[in-house]
Amino acid sequence: MADDQRLSLKLDDQLCFALYSATNALKKAYRPALSALGLTYPQYLVMMVLWERDEQMVSEVGERLFLDSATLTPLLKRMEGMELVSRTRSKTDERQVLVSLTPKGKALEGKAGIAPTAAFRATGCTPDELISLRDRLKELRTNLMAATDD
Repeated sequence: MADDQRLSLKLDDQLCFALYSATNALKKAYRPALSALGLTYPQYLVMMVLWERDEQMVSEVGERLFLDSATLTPLLKRMEGMELVSRTRSKTDERQVLVSLTPKGKALEGKAGIAPTAAFRATGCTPDELISLRDRLKELRTNLMAATDD
């Protein structure tokens, strides 16, 4: 990177904008497939967490998705209204709320493969390129989180 770009305030020189705009484009690529499933992108992320391991505390889902409870709770309430998940108080600690897949939510998993397939095709990348990019982004996230932890 040229020295003048290192301190540039030009929008196109900013890493944050490159990540932000790429994320928006990726969500747009997912949208048709997710619409066919009746899900928004954040709802899809919650479903993936629960398809990996059903019946988790809301706080666990939030940690996995890097979402606070103020963002996650309304999302889960909408999903409960859609009959995709159920929320119940923990029997061992009533302060904790467990979120679980309903039969309708479990059945959706079999159809959900269309979403990452469509997004993969839209990238124009090879599987190896995407794996490398994903791994570098995870490393970037880890470094940024470590640098900003209080």
